Amino acid sequence: MPRLLPPVLLRPALLPLALLILLAACGTPQERCIDRATREVRAVEQLLAEVEGNLARGYAWEETSVTRVRWEVCGYRQIQRADGTIVTLPDRCMQPYTDTIRSRVAIDPESEKRKRDALIAKRRALLPQAEANIAACKATYPQ
Repeated sequence: MPRLLPPVLLRPALLPLALLILLAACGTPQERCIDRATREVRAVEQLLAEVEGNLARGYAWEETSVTRVRWEVCGYRQIQRADGTIVTLPDRCMQPYTDTIRSRVAIDPESEKRKRDALIAKRRALLPQAEANIAACKATYPQ
C-alpha cells in the first residue's frame, strides 16, 4: 500500500530556527506574567459580554455536538488491468465526525440582569488585585 504522505524530516539546520519561533510565540516573561495575572478578569469579562449579548438579543445560543458518519478516503489500493497497466484507486470507508449545532434558547431577562450585575460586581472586585499584579509583573520583568 503506498503512503499517503511522506514522513516529515526536520533538518538539523532548521532546528534552532524552529525553537526560536516556538519561544517567540510564548511571549516575553512580562507578557506571560501579565497574562496569568489577568486571566480571571478576562474570564469574567468574556462571561459578561455573553450575558449582555443575550440581553440585547433576547435569547441565548446553545451549542450541541452531534456525531455523524460520512464516506472518506481511508487508503489506496493498486490494481492491474488486463492490459498490464497499474491503476491506483481510493478505498473509502465510513468515518465519524462531530458537528456543532447552534440553536436559540429562551432566557429569563430578570435572571440575566442579575447575572450581569453579579459579573460587574465580580469584575470590580477583581480589578484592584489585577492592577497590583500587573505592576508587580512590570517591576519583576522590566522590558
